Amino acid sequence: MGDCLSQKKIEAATAYLKGLVHHTPIRTSTSLDKLVGRNVYLKMENQQKTGAFKARGASFKIGSMNEEDAKRGVIAASAGNHAQGVALAAAKRGIPAKIYMPIHTPKPKVEATKSYGATVELAGETFQEALFAAQKEQQHSGGTFIHPFDDIDIIAGQGTIAVEMLADQPELDTLIVPIGGGGLISGIAFAAKQIKPSIRVIGVQTEAVCATYHAFHKHLIPSLACTTIAEGIAVNEPGKVTLPLIQQYVDDIVTVSERDIAASVLQLLERHKTLAEGAGAAGFAALMRHHQSIRSDHCGIVISGGNFDLQKLSELHALTMHLPANSMA
Repeated sequence: MGDCLSQKKIEAATAYLKGLVHHTPIRTSTSLDKLVGRNVYLKMENQQKTGAFKARGASFKIGSMNEEDAKRGVIAASAGNHAQGVALAAAKRGIPAKIYMPIHTPKPKVEATKSYGATVELAGETFQEALFAAQKEQQHSGGTFIHPFDDIDIIAGQGTIAVEMLADQPELDTLIVPIGGGGLISGIAFAAKQIKPSIRVIGVQTEAVCATYHAFHKHLIPSLACTTIAEGIAVNEPGKVTLPLIQQYVDDIVTVSERDIAASVLQLLERHKTLAEGAGAAGFAALMRHHQSIRSDHCGIVISGGNFDLQKLSELHALTMHLPANSMA
């Protein structure tokens, strides 16, 4: 288990997860390369088990638990994708899982979590409120709490994405990664820089919820609870474990608008024939919005999840209706 992130921890996660989760493909597009003037590599974590990268960290964390902790079952809070990762990993180990999710979590994410055998409780308007409810339940029941991002084993599991990307495309010079609580980018940035210290790692948040962006840039701006189509990264407070890692290993953090994200989901679906949820498309949105200022010849983008409620496609079209013609390709 351990309580600090290390190269040894990343190697342990890589070895443990081999064959347990998918080594997801990297997709390229000549038309996209021409559009942004560089080689772009999309890491398709929307094709991961459970439809998102979260299966990695949850599987490594739950697989690393001792028998005594495992017997008590696991408890988690999630906006959706961590829930499915925990539920799958708990089912594989044969232990009960209880997941707290915000009441507005997309129905497909709730139903998918239940389908893996987990008990789901809807609690609170925001992730933070669901997290508080889960922590109260953990104190009452004594189950093992599986934090979605502030946990070294979770972070190491997510870091295996960088190991795969650099094994498949060693020429990568930049990685663009969505940020919610920061577990994904912490693991990726640490792992990538152990392999290739010169690589740049850029985080992205939505303008609607960007507490880590403000903390990273030392803006003294209070975080407000806002709705966003990128509910998977709608975390109002930076992680206590992840923020120091981000400050040490991440080179920059940018933001994108709700329109940017909506247009990116639609572009990925229409032109690249892949479904990304709002959070999953955030990295792609960052490239489209900021490509003129991001210096890179070989840019990797993590498409972090694909659990999108198709009934909400009309909302994306409404968001993009008034975009200038040249704002997104």
